[in-house]
Amino acid sequence: MSADEGYMERALLLAEQAYSHGEVPVGAIVVIDGIIVGEGWNKPVSSCDPTAHAEMVALRDAASRIGNYRLNNATLYVTIEPCTMCAGALVHARVGRLVYGACEPKSGAVDSNSKALQGAHLNHQVLVTPGILGSRCAQLMSSFFKMRRQQKKEKTNQ
Repeated sequence: MSADEGYMERALLLAEQAYSHGEVPVGAIVVIDGIIVGEGWNKPVSSCDPTAHAEMVALRDAASRIGNYRLNNATLYVTIEPCTMCAGALVHARVGRLVYGACEPKSGAVDSNSKALQGAHLNHQVLVTPGILGSRCAQLMSSFFKMRRQQKKEKTNQ
């Protein structure tokens, strides 16, 4: 198992935490020099905070722990391709590298849609490694939404 896969395993465990709390199952960790300095899972519903995506929670945790909003040389591991908001936060935090699991065809802003990290106008460039444990990350999302559709169907039939 590669280091990237090992860290993504941890992000998947966090995504499972989100799932168990009824949140869309996305998990993220921030690693600097081989040490996990931040972690989080999706919490927008439970926290009533539209910005509480797993990436944002992990970035806040890391910045707080190291005492600096700049996360130079950090790698963010996240189970699903980041949205526009989260991609922007990676640039502002000066994260060096993004590693994500599965593509997000609807709202992914790194490769699937807007390619938000590729602009020459950006004052910081983030290296991107997609597809690490991608099928497992995608399967967790599919399972969650299948469960949600089933719950909705059961509610409708009552």
